[in-house]
Amino acid sequence: MKYTLAGAASVLSYPNGLLSFSHSYCFSMRVSTPTLSVRRLLQTAGLLLALVVFAPKQAHAQTWMVSTEAYVKIGVMDKFGQLGGYTAKFIVISQDNGKEYTLVKQVPKGQNGIDVIFPSEASESDYFKTERGEAGKATPGRYTWECQVGGKKVVGGRFGFSEVANDVTLVGKK
Repeated sequence: MKYTLAGAASVLSYPNGLLSFSHSYCFSMRVSTPTLSVRRLLQTAGLLLALVVFAPKQAHAQTWMVSTEAYVKIGVMDKFGQLGGYTAKFIVISQDNGKEYTLVKQVPKGQNGIDVIFPSEASESDYFKTERGEAGKATPGRYTWECQVGGKKVVGGRFGFSEVANDVTLVGKK
């Protein structure tokens, strides 16, 4: 380490002709700082490394998956709740192949109505199925449906499923 002595002298003159000398001394110690510059160098190198590691990778074309599912929601409701609880039997008939799919649902007292989805997933405990247990499918074509309560048709209608096509566009990198 190196010590430096710096001094300053000043002369003060007073009106009565007296002179006064004043001295002040300042000691300064020079501190060597090689550790600070090494630390700064390491921080800069770390920052550059992080920028390289986390830099965006080369762009790839986007890949998309698509799913399309057709279904119909049908339902029944005792508008004024006169029956209390009841059993609703939904029947869907394919006009193209004559297959009949049924689903029976219990409607508790106070609920008045229920909606169901055709075709329902075969993994559910209750699903639209034929007498042989074949699950309903959204096959393109025309269908009729009805709901029976107490063995009588209370509501009904018709619907159709059209062909479904999916278009996927590959978006390339520019």
